[in-house]
Amino acid sequence: MYVIDQQNDHRIGQRARLYRETYQAFAHWANGYGAIQHRDETQVRVFDLCQQLVCAGRFPQIEEALELFSAADRLASAAMWLVVHMTYSTKVDLAGGTLEAGDFKVNPQGHTGGSLNMVPAYVGYMVANQLAGITRSWLMGQGHCVAAVDAVNVLLQNLYPEQAERYPLNNEGLSQLSRDFYSYAIADSGRPGVPLGSHVNPHTAGGLIEGGYLGFAELQYVHMPLPGERLVAFLSDGAFEEQRGSDWASRWWRAEDCGLVTPVMIANGRRIDQRSTMYQQGGLSWFYEHLEHNDFYPIAIDGRDPAAFIWGIFEAEERLQACSTHIRQGTMRYPVKLPYLIAETEKGYGFYGAGTNAAHGTPLPGNPRSDEASRDLFNCHAARLFVPQNELHKAVAQLTQHEADNRVREKHHTLCQRKVVLQVPSEAPLHEQGETLSPMAAVDARLCEWHLANPDVRVRVGNPDELRSNRMGKTLDLLKHRVLNPEPGVAESIQGSVISALNEEAVVSAALANKGGMNLVVSYEAFAMKMIGALRQEIIFARHQKELGRAPHWLSLPVIATSHLWENGKNEQSHQDSAFGEVLLGEMNDMARVVYPPDTNSAIACLDACYQSQGKIWAMTIPKQEVTTVFSPEQARQLVEWGALTLEEDENVDVQLVAVGAYQLHVCQEVRQLLIADGIGCRITCVIEPGRFRIPRDEHEQSFIGTTSIRAELFSDDIRLRVFVCHLRPEILLGVCRPLDLGSERCLAFGYSNRGGTLDTKGLLRANGCDARSIAAAITQRLS
Repeated sequence: MYVIDQQNDHRIGQRARLYRETYQAFAHWANGYGAIQHRDETQVRVFDLCQQLVCAGRFPQIEEALELFSAADRLASAAMWLVVHMTYSTKVDLAGGTLEAGDFKVNPQGHTGGSLNMVPAYVGYMVANQLAGITRSWLMGQGHCVAAVDAVNVLLQNLYPEQAERYPLNNEGLSQLSRDFYSYAIADSGRPGVPLGSHVNPHTAGGLIEGGYLGFAELQYVHMPLPGERLVAFLSDGAFEEQRGSDWASRWWRAEDCGLVTPVMIANGRRIDQRSTMYQQGGLSWFYEHLEHNDFYPIAIDGRDPAAFIWGIFEAEERLQACSTHIRQGTMRYPVKLPYLIAETEKGYGFYGAGTNAAHGTPLPGNPRSDEASRDLFNCHAARLFVPQNELHKAVAQLTQHEADNRVREKHHTLCQRKVVLQVPSEAPLHEQGETLSPMAAVDARLCEWHLANPDVRVRVGNPDELRSNRMGKTLDLLKHRVLNPEPGVAESIQGSVISALNEEAVVSAALANKGGMNLVVSYEAFAMKMIGALRQEIIFARHQKELGRAPHWLSLPVIATSHLWENGKNEQSHQDSAFGEVLLGEMNDMARVVYPPDTNSAIACLDACYQSQGKIWAMTIPKQEVTTVFSPEQARQLVEWGALTLEEDENVDVQLVAVGAYQLHVCQEVRQLLIADGIGCRITCVIEPGRFRIPRDEHEQSFIGTTSIRAELFSDDIRLRVFVCHLRPEILLGVCRPLDLGSERCLAFGYSNRGGTLDTKGLLRANGCDARSIAAAITQRLS
């Protein structure tokens, strides 16, 4: 094997030398630039790519294509130079002058090594777009490497308005960028005071996710692009250790409903206290075998060289396109071996301390502001990355010729411009009040109607377990499990839209990623907690976009928690948890809509409202067992619009019973009958969305909160006692709905008090003091 590899290396070296000797322009580029050097293998690959571009008519001659590769070297070097300034300095001098002690930060911060490694990758993505004349989308899982993206974008002035105004391409603008990075500045409003962050954020031009939760980009990228679209996803070797499920990408990719995806792992080693599985098992060689076993086609590239990334993007796309052609011709079967680039590098390549643990953060041995040796090291190593202004401006001009190809800037790539509006289906079937029906079965039927009214909109249904058990049988029969080998007579299909895996993070990520389509996720309530990290990252990012006046327009996502706390008595207490809705009530509720539909019509009304809104997560806790239909369709729509509705009221009201949840509403009806027998008048008000009755935390949440007139109509204070009976923990509900709390003497609250076990619904209610007799007794005692 060594002899074969040695012979191959020799042949590659011969070819590279031949190309350098034949083409002066090629030799000029092949010499590299500063820290950017080109291996023989990369030289041969680039030469072949340039010839291909010439043959395709993209360039008249190889020299013009090579000019862009030379520009890539200079842009990458300048961006790496800017990254280290962002970590350490308060001053940037485009003339390359030596920095003095006072030019450095008091407290330097940054994920410098990872950002340095991301620069060649992101530059490669940019230049690949220019070479092809198309604007691909991009995704970065390691969001803490945002300095690389910001540095390249500032140099190319590929910026959103707030950054373009603050960071022009001059000494003042770049110095401001450096000062703002990790400045911890805060505005009078209490929000960050600069349009820059430590992770990808809505100020980051073209950013899609924060990447603060390592591993979710790996789960999402394959579900993101629609047919005809292209995505380059930069992934982390640390994330491979962090989150399982990314191994299944080839299991989900289909040429018929997926665009081209190019996953790129930046293999630079991770600073952790213990060695990772990858390196315990044998390092990258083991990882290549692992990828092959999971239907990937691993391609090794030089992670230090932007040209290697450029070639890799073209190579991966062409391979995947070829597979798509074979699939259409019937000469290949799924799964397709997805090309997977592995960019081998060392942490922090290009600057002092590369390859050391220190390179993960601040690689210099001390602070250059107070340590002369570190200051000398900074100036020495930054000088290796410096690009004179004339060369930099020439490179920037060469790489920003978007108008010539009539293509958008990368800040406006397709995936960050999603806007989905559905055709509303006909009215849902009328469910009469008093009927006993499963709300989940009604949601199931209604989802099918939404899909049939919008057949061209791609669907992803996230299913971690037992979709049919959760009363979604019609959806399963219509949309089917996506599998590689369908079994006859089973609701399975190669083109199925139901993403099923015993991994909550993976299935919710499939839905979150499908921002060009329609989605729904169903989970047991207790296990929906595993989805919180992915949902929270999405909610935060969308909220920040809204605050900047760039609210997202992807179709809102319903995440349904069923087989819930009060229905899971047959299982142990691990299956009895109300935390899913409780946690999301802590998020900004104009973005995280937390609802508890009590019957069939209200569940349908919630689903309809969700699919007629954009950029939100609707967390719906819905019964799967049969419950009595309480609201008419008109009342249900008003219930969703107002967040609450009064449905029963005596002439003289002493007690207001406030129900949150289906079983709780029925308990309240039983309590009312017991109190009436004692001569106590009652009003029953159902709250479907507790967040509508909270103290708003900012102006955006204020616009979402119920109006004063609605609150006064539903919750007048001229009663003796207000009693909450809720699906969730009562302390949390009281905290959220504090404006409705009349004080300890005039308010009682009942809910989940962490009592459970193998009990039926009645037993669970009794164990938590939420049964009608216990509540009625507490009310009578308080009023006596």
